[in-house]
Amino acid sequence: MFVTVDGVNPSIRAARAATFVYFVLAGTLMGTWVVHIPAIETRAGISHATLGTLLVLLGLGAFTGMQVAGPLTDRLGPRLVVPTTGVLASATLVLPGLARDPWTLGGALLAFGFCNGCLDVSMNAHAVHVEKAYGRPVMSAFHATFSVGGVIAALAAAGAAGAGMSPVATLGASTALGIMIALALARGLLPGTPATVAPAPADQAPAVRRPGITGRIWILAALALTTMLCEGAANDWSTLHLKDVLGAPASTAAFGYGTFAAAMTTGRLLADRVAARFGSMAVLRYGSATAAVGITIAALAPSTWAAFVGWALFGLGLSGCIPQLFSAAGHADPAAAGANVSRVAGLGYLGMLAGPAVIGWLTHLTALNHTFLLLTLLCAITAIAAGILRTGSGATPEPDPEPASSSH
Repeated sequence: MFVTVDGVNPSIRAARAATFVYFVLAGTLMGTWVVHIPAIETRAGISHATLGTLLVLLGLGAFTGMQVAGPLTDRLGPRLVVPTTGVLASATLVLPGLARDPWTLGGALLAFGFCNGCLDVSMNAHAVHVEKAYGRPVMSAFHATFSVGGVIAALAAAGAAGAGMSPVATLGASTALGIMIALALARGLLPGTPATVAPAPADQAPAVRRPGITGRIWILAALALTTMLCEGAANDWSTLHLKDVLGAPASTAAFGYGTFAAAMTTGRLLADRVAARFGSMAVLRYGSATAAVGITIAALAPSTWAAFVGWALFGLGLSGCIPQLFSAAGHADPAAAGANVSRVAGLGYLGMLAGPAVIGWLTHLTALNHTFLLLTLLCAITAIAAGILRTGSGATPEPDPEPASSSH
């Protein structure tokens, strides 16, 4: 057995590094699609309204992919499923750029969404196994690197446009590079789930599923829905809030979302250390409470600077919540980590999609900034319910001696 100075086997460190890159890859693929939406819309000859309808297919595909990939990851192991879904997600990225009408674009978005959802759940399930091997929180940092992928996509697209590359060429190059990265990293992943890496002795009875574990998973999924609904609302409405409610110029209003996103990324880079010291329940409870204070400040802000403070606190507070929920779902039953993460991620993703629409509907009843008080309520509910992580389902387990001592 070869162990590094910090007591972690090199194969586990390699698996962690590979997982980081897969998260960056997933963020880059999604970001590349997002920054090319205007060009793809023009090529397909569709209106904003038609695009909005077609985006439902992207969400439907992602949700379906999440439900398929979770059990597959448990059954076949992440070393097979993660790179396969990485290749498929990369391969389908170019399809929207090739679409020339609403029908082909709809099919392309359904395929890309499905494969992206598969990659999302499988890499999160693998991240749970890596965290179990480390014996300390590492999940939030993975989610932070997803955001880094979005930044990379924006910079790459800007550079490609400056070099005169067409959107289709840029998407095609991203597809090729993504496939190569997905395949190159496969050997660094863990060979299987804890059940396959360290099978139970023949004379030992199989573990019995603890009563109530399914109920806890659905509570975690409901909390993921509320948290990601808040995140989705911020993504689509923070800039409009500064522009339409506070009268900020467009150049200043853009920093509304920028402030939120930067605070969320920073928070995720720090959340693992906080969780290691104070526990995942504290991250969820006090993070949600901070988010509630932040969005309330934004809703009642009399000036743009006050709004910036509110959006920053909102992003900082939300930053560690989803990683803790995903981690808790995966650790609740390591042999079914993929299936459990798929439930939590799937419902959370629906919340992300619903957030902008819910706020939009409420603007028919009250002012935009007043609709944000619903987000205050949802964050408060999440803080109250954070005690769900006090149970064994939320605890980060001790390091798994079997993966750490094997030479993969």
